[in-house]
Amino acid sequence: MKSAALVTAVLLSVGAANAAPAPVTDVTGGSNDERIARLERILKAKQQSEFQMQQRLDVLQQEVLDLRGLNEQQSYQIEQMLQRQRQLYDDIANLSAKPAQLPAVSSTSQVNTSTSSTLGETASYEHAVNLVLKQRKYDEAIPAFSEFIKQYPNSTYAANANYWLGQLLYNKGEFATAKRAFETVVNQFTESNKRGDSLVKLGMIAEKTGNASAAKGYYQKVLKEYANSAAARIAKQQLAAL
Repeated sequence: MKSAALVTAVLLSVGAANAAPAPVTDVTGGSNDERIARLERILKAKQQSEFQMQQRLDVLQQEVLDLRGLNEQQSYQIEQMLQRQRQLYDDIANLSAKPAQLPAVSSTSQVNTSTSSTLGETASYEHAVNLVLKQRKYDEAIPAFSEFIKQYPNSTYAANANYWLGQLLYNKGEFATAKRAFETVVNQFTESNKRGDSLVKLGMIAEKTGNASAAKGYYQKVLKEYANSAAARIAKQQLAAL
C-alpha cells in the first residue's frame, strides 16, 4: 500500500514539474522495487536537467553583468571626454575674458607686467593641453604640464593641469609620481570637478601597487562624496571587482 502511494506521489511530482513532454516510460510493470527504481532514475534525470539549466542561467547572468560593467566604463570614458571638451571651451572663454578682469593698479608698468603674466599663464596651459588633444605628443606634454604647475601653482587651471599630469604619468605606469599629482588635486583643490576622478585614479593606483584596502577606501570616498557622478559608477565597479 505504501509503495503504491509513493509511486502515485512521484508521478504527480514529475508531471507537475516538467513543462516539456517527457519520454514515455512504463513505470507500471514489474515489482514495486523495480517501479520505484525506475521512478528514481526519472527523478535523477530531471534533477540533472534542472542543474544544467541553472548553470546556463548563471552563465547568462554573468554575461549580463559583464556587459553592464563595460557599458558603465564606456559611459565614464565618454563623460571624461565631454568634461575635457567643456573645460577647453571654458579655457577659450577665459582667454578672452581675463584681460578685462585685471584689477586696477596705479602703475602702468604694473599693468603691463600683470597682463603679460596672465597671457603667459593661459598660453602655457593651452599649449600643454594641445600637446595631448591635438598633437598626441604625450611625452612632451608631461614636462609642459610640470612646468606650468611649477610656474603657476595657484592658477585657475592648476587643478586640471595636475589631473592631466597624473593621467599621463598613470598611462606610462609611473604610479608614484602620478599619485602625487592626483593627491594635489584631492587635497588642494577640493572644489575642482576633477577631484572625484582623481580619487578614482588614486584607488586604481593603490590596486596596481597591491594595496587593496587603500583602494577600497578611495572608492568608498567617491561613492560617499560624489554619489551620482560618473566617477561613482566606475568606483562602484572597481569595488565589486576587489
